[in-house]
Amino acid sequence: MKTGNDTLREIEVLIRARYPIIYILSWEEQRVLHWLMQVAKKRNKRLFEWSFSTGILEGGVPPSPQRIRSSTTKDPINALDEVIGQVEPAIYVFKDLHPFLTRNNFAVIRKLKDAANHIKDSYKTLIMVSPTLEIPPELEKDMTVVDFPLPEAEDFSNLLDRILAEVKDQPNVIIDIPPPAREQMLKAALGLTLNEAENVFAKTLVNDSRLTEQDIATIFAEKRQIIRKSGLLDYYDVDVEFGQVGGLDSLKEWLRTRALAFTDRAREYGLPNPKGVLLLGVQGCGKSLSAKAVSSLWKMPLLRLDMGRMFGSLVGSSEENIRQALRTAESIAPVILWLDEIDKALAGTRSSGSSDSGTTARVFGTFLTWLSEKKSPVFVIATANDISNLPPELLRKGRFDEIFFVDLPADNERPEIFAVHLRAHQRDPANFDLDLLAETSAGFSGAEIEEAVISGLFDAFAEDIEVTTRHIEKALRETVPLSKTMEVEIDRLRGWAEGRARPASSRETIVVERRRKIEI
Repeated sequence: MKTGNDTLREIEVLIRARYPIIYILSWEEQRVLHWLMQVAKKRNKRLFEWSFSTGILEGGVPPSPQRIRSSTTKDPINALDEVIGQVEPAIYVFKDLHPFLTRNNFAVIRKLKDAANHIKDSYKTLIMVSPTLEIPPELEKDMTVVDFPLPEAEDFSNLLDRILAEVKDQPNVIIDIPPPAREQMLKAALGLTLNEAENVFAKTLVNDSRLTEQDIATIFAEKRQIIRKSGLLDYYDVDVEFGQVGGLDSLKEWLRTRALAFTDRAREYGLPNPKGVLLLGVQGCGKSLSAKAVSSLWKMPLLRLDMGRMFGSLVGSSEENIRQALRTAESIAPVILWLDEIDKALAGTRSSGSSDSGTTARVFGTFLTWLSEKKSPVFVIATANDISNLPPELLRKGRFDEIFFVDLPADNERPEIFAVHLRAHQRDPANFDLDLLAETSAGFSGAEIEEAVISGLFDAFAEDIEVTTRHIEKALRETVPLSKTMEVEIDRLRGWAEGRARPASSRETIVVERRRKIEI
């Protein structure tokens, strides 16, 4: 697994190998500049920085009158002319040049291409720093893109030490962070930028003049802000316990055995991080509920990726959206990434070339590559109802650790499902004839069983009496289950899953004793 230091070494190698243009993706301009100053000093090169508001300035010079702004080089074309004219070894850092690389700015694109051709025969390097990726086709072969690594635990430790040193002489400030709590706090901060971490540490001190173990929750709240600001992922506050999932014993056991798979002890044992699981099957049978329950079982955040949000109107924005969403998920790992109804999102992959100029296919390709190659502890749970819309590449071994088929509840599962939903509505399952309800609900999905319980409650409430087995049985008999209306589709799905997917349930069949109804 590539570390942050590996990435920094890679950037330095690119500079030494005289790659003409390096595109660094990062929100942390100052942190990137500080690191590049060290590289420039080591390589005996000068460093210059450019922005549209200042033009080209000498890098590493403190704010002072000596930092004379160059109005002529505010224009990116003039700035690139100066880069070409410079003869001594140097590193030029262009901040937020990406808005000038759209199709309408052909003059800047052409000048940047000229600069790339010139720099190849010099000891100069042009580095672009931006939080977003914008590469015109004309420059694809001249640019090398690198994600600048987020701060590591050591960086946050240094930051925390600096903040504590600044407030240590204030008598009203209480610092109580034992070593285990400090380690937890630093791990919780992983995924934040240094600025975000500094803000959240300062926020906890301002709130109550304390910095203690309880403030770890504040750091996790800051991570929720990262998700909200990205606009591409949803952060779920899960209130579903694992015991609220009825049936699916094989799937639940498989998930239980992987509950500790993301720990350091598992790495030392030689286990890789689990990749994920694909849940195929009949709708309403607990696939989405299982995704939420896993988050509760593993005590890990749950993010939902809506593939529909990935598709933007600008050319190339859809691919960048999926990359940004995956980077965001990795930045707060370990985490569970939930893709609900992925079959609908990827339905147009095969005809993508003629329907949307290949956008869907490219987005899907980006996701598949990441799924196969990711090393970060991001566990993917994908759900699908219709396998005919799933591209074959998604089902290939290695994409997911396992593919489970979630069928309609078996005879032995339905009593358990009724019990779960009755408890959820403050009723004691012991007061109901669960075997009779299980017999009456043959062919019902879990969602349909829940609706029958709710319908029975409504009927009993209207009669102003306590709900009984009779009310729920009546609701069941008045319902036409999905297994009747979609019998052909469900049989086709079962036929495909046999031999290709692992059953989520052990499918034990029980014999329900039939009761003779006697009139007295």
